[in-house]
Amino acid sequence: MSVCTGAFVLAKTGLLSGKAATTFHGAFVSFANQFPDIRLKRGARFVEDGNLATAGGLSSGIDLALRVVERYFGREVAQRTAYDMEYQGLGWMNPDSNQVYAIAPVSTAEHPLCPVCGMDVDPKTAPKSVFKGTTYYFCSDDDKKTFDAAPDKFVSANKGS
Repeated sequence: MSVCTGAFVLAKTGLLSGKAATTFHGAFVSFANQFPDIRLKRGARFVEDGNLATAGGLSSGIDLALRVVERYFGREVAQRTAYDMEYQGLGWMNPDSNQVYAIAPVSTAEHPLCPVCGMDVDPKTAPKSVFKGTTYYFCSDDDKKTFDAAPDKFVSANKGS
């Protein structure tokens, strides 16, 4: 089981090859680029594929943990567990309840997104590169370096997303 970007760790071991998985929504682009043999499921709080399970961000990890409790001990025990920890979320009962993240946001001049990770950037302070006449802004110098090493990979990956 992994939570958030822990899916990268599982993927690097090869355990997720050929399987479905999810990760933190801010890492979708990077994950898909690094692991094209894994079926990235956007819009899922968690994904179970065989004996492996991956969750999105922090609260999705709580949902996956409650789903694991349900799988092994039943829904009633999972509900009691959620109650005891004062957790009101119901995402553990519906893994596809993260649909707000199912469609990748589109970068615009007014609201630029980092082409490497998809996160919001501030063009006033963000590192930038110009590729084929278009300026791209980045969350970090590391993302800029990643982009600069293979810009076609990110420009084509983000078209139509």
